[in-house]
Amino acid sequence: MVKLMIENEKLKEIILKAKMLGFSDVQLANLLNRDEKEIRNIRKELSVVPVYKMVDTCAAEFEAKTPYYYSCYENLFYDEQNESVPSDRKKVIILGSGPIRIGQGVEFDYSTVHAIFALKDMGIEAIIVNNNPETVSTDYDTSDKLYFEPLTFEEIMNIIENENKNGELLGVVVQLGGQTAINLAMKLYNAGVNILGTSPQSIDLAEDREQFSEILKKLNIPQAEGATVYNEEDALKVAEKIGYPVLVRPSYVLGGRAMEIVYNEDELKDYMKEAVKVSSEHPILIDKFLDDAVEVDVDAICDGEDVFIGGIMEHIEEAGVHSGDSACVIPPQTLSKDIVDTIVDYTTKLAKELGVVGLINIQYAIKDGIVYIIEANPRASRTIPYVSKSVGVPLAKIATKVIMGHKLKDMGYVGLAEAKYVSVKEAVFPFQKLPGVDPVLSPEMKSTGEAIGIDTDFGKAYYKAQLSANMELPTSGTVFISVKKRDRKYVLKIAEKFNEFGFNIVATRGTAEEIRNGGIDAKVVKKISEGMTGNILELIQKGEIDLIINTSSGSKAKSDGYYIRRAAVEFNLPYITTIQGALSTIKAIESIKKGDLGVYSLNELENKKNKYSNHPGYFSLFCIDLWCGLGQYHADKNWCPVHEGTRDMHEKMGTHGQIPYGQDFRKNLCDCAP
Repeated sequence: MVKLMIENEKLKEIILKAKMLGFSDVQLANLLNRDEKEIRNIRKELSVVPVYKMVDTCAAEFEAKTPYYYSCYENLFYDEQNESVPSDRKKVIILGSGPIRIGQGVEFDYSTVHAIFALKDMGIEAIIVNNNPETVSTDYDTSDKLYFEPLTFEEIMNIIENENKNGELLGVVVQLGGQTAINLAMKLYNAGVNILGTSPQSIDLAEDREQFSEILKKLNIPQAEGATVYNEEDALKVAEKIGYPVLVRPSYVLGGRAMEIVYNEDELKDYMKEAVKVSSEHPILIDKFLDDAVEVDVDAICDGEDVFIGGIMEHIEEAGVHSGDSACVIPPQTLSKDIVDTIVDYTTKLAKELGVVGLINIQYAIKDGIVYIIEANPRASRTIPYVSKSVGVPLAKIATKVIMGHKLKDMGYVGLAEAKYVSVKEAVFPFQKLPGVDPVLSPEMKSTGEAIGIDTDFGKAYYKAQLSANMELPTSGTVFISVKKRDRKYVLKIAEKFNEFGFNIVATRGTAEEIRNGGIDAKVVKKISEGMTGNILELIQKGEIDLIINTSSGSKAKSDGYYIRRAAVEFNLPYITTIQGALSTIKAIESIKKGDLGVYSLNELENKKNKYSNHPGYFSLFCIDLWCGLGQYHADKNWCPVHEGTRDMHEKMGTHGQIPYGQDFRKNLCDCAP
C-alpha cells in the first residue's frame, strides 16, 4: 500500500509538472503509449485538475470584476484558488470557432454572439468557450461568462466539470462554431454531455457518405454519382466508372482542405499519394464533377416539424469554386420559379429527415435543369450573417430559440423568407499577406472573411461588394484578357462589352485571335515566357493595365497565369479568375457608368422596394437585371404603376422566367422602367 502511494505521488508529480508546462492529455497519451481517456482518468484520480483565473482587464490599477477566465495548474489545489465560481442559474455552454484562419473565418462569431443574446432574453446564463482575441464573442462584456480556452475535448470537459459544481448546466451548443465545434459533438456525447439541438447521430448521418446517400435515395433527391474510397486502387476504379473530371476530398474537413478537381488518372494517382493521408478514419469522397453547373447555397432552420429557409444564394462563380470563396447573390438572378420551388422542397424534406433541430446549410448544383445536392452541413454556415442582413431576419437568434425548445410556427417563421433587396456577398482574401500563393479560385477555401454590397439591382450591389472587399472596379482604361481554351467561347461577348465601355483591350495571342475574329480590336501582348521585354508583366509594372481577366489552366505549375495573378495582387490591381466573375463585373461597370450609384440606409432601400413592388412572393424586387445576360425577371404588374395590364404579356413570356437573350425589357414591355 505504501509503495503504491509513493508511486502515485511520483506519477502525480510528473503529470502535474507536464500540465504546468502546457502538455495536453493527448500529448501525454502519445508519450506514455496510453489513450486520452486513460490519461484523463488517471489525472482526475490524482487530483491533477485545472483552476481558472480571471483575466485582469484593469491592469492591476483597481480590482477587476470581469467574467473572463483562463485555466492553469497549481502545485496545490484549493477551491479558493479557482476564481471561476459557478452560479446557481440555468446555464448553456456555447462553443465558438476558435482562431480566425483560412477555412474558418470570423463569420461564425456572428452566430455565437446572437446566440448569447437569445439565451439572455430567455433568462439563461450564456457561457462561451472560445480562444480568438479578435472577435466580439470574446469581449468580456458580451457573454455572462467567457472561458478563453482551446476548443479541445479536454478543455471543454474541464469547463463542464467546473460549471456542474453549482446550478443546472442544460447542455452544450456545438452547431454555431463551424466544423471545429461540430467535430467535438460525438466525443462529448459519448462522455455523457447533453448536446443541445441537432443530435450527434444526425450530424454523422450528414457527414457519412454512405448513410447520406441512402437518405437521398429514400427522398428521391438527385446526387452526383460518386463513392467513398480508402485506397488508390478503389479510387481509380470509381473514377473510371463515373468518368472524369471528378471532385475528390477527404471527409470531415474544414474549409474544403485538400479538395481538388481531378481531370485524369495521373492527377488522381498524385492526389491519393501526396495530397492527403488516406485511412479508415478519414476516407476519400469521389464525386462526378458537374462542369458548368450553377451552384446554390441554402441556409435554413428546422425544429423537427417545420422548416424556415432564410435564403437561397446563387453563386456567381461556377461550380468547383469553394462556397466560402465564391461571390453569391440573394435573391437568385437566373433560377426559374420551378428550380426555386424544387430547392425549397428538397431542403424541407432533407432537414426533417435528418432530424435537424437548429441550423442547416445545404449546397446544390443545377445542371441541365436538374437540381443535384452536393452536401449538407447540419450547423451554422459562414453565410448566416450575410443571409440575415439580406432578408432582415436574425437566423442565429431564431435557431438558438429553436435549439432551446421553441417552435418556428409559434415565432411566425415558416417557408421561404422574402429578400429585402439585392445583396451580393464577396469573399475577402489574404493574398497580400501570403507571398507566393496563387490567388486563383479552386475547391479549397482560401478566403478569411467576406463583405456585402446591397442595392436595388445586381450591378450596383456587385460593385459595392467588390469595393468593400478592396477591389475597386475601373470604368475606363485598359483591360487585359487571357483565358484558357475551354473559356474562349465566352471571350467575344466579354470583349464586346468592354469595347462598348470604351476600354482598350490587350490579350495574349490565342485570346486576341478569338476577339479579333469577332470584329473587336485587341492588341497582342507577349506572355512572360515569350520574352523578357514587352510582356504583360512589364505592362503591369508600368501601370498600363487597369483590370485583369485571367482564367486558370488548371496546372499546378507556376505558369504565366500564376505570375500575372501574383503581379495583380502585388500592384493592387483588380483581377478576375472566372468567366462568371467577368460577366458580373461587366454588369457592375454598366451600372456605375450610368451614374446612379448611391449610398442608402437599409430603411431607405426598404422604402425604395415598397415604392415599386408589393408582391408577396420570392421575386418581389421589381425587375432585376441578370448578371449572366440571359434575360430579365419581372415579378408583378405593380412594379410599374403606369402600365397596368402588362402582367398578361409577362405570363406569355413566362412569369418569373427568362426572357430570351437580346430582348430589352424596357423596350419590349415597359417604357418607364428605370
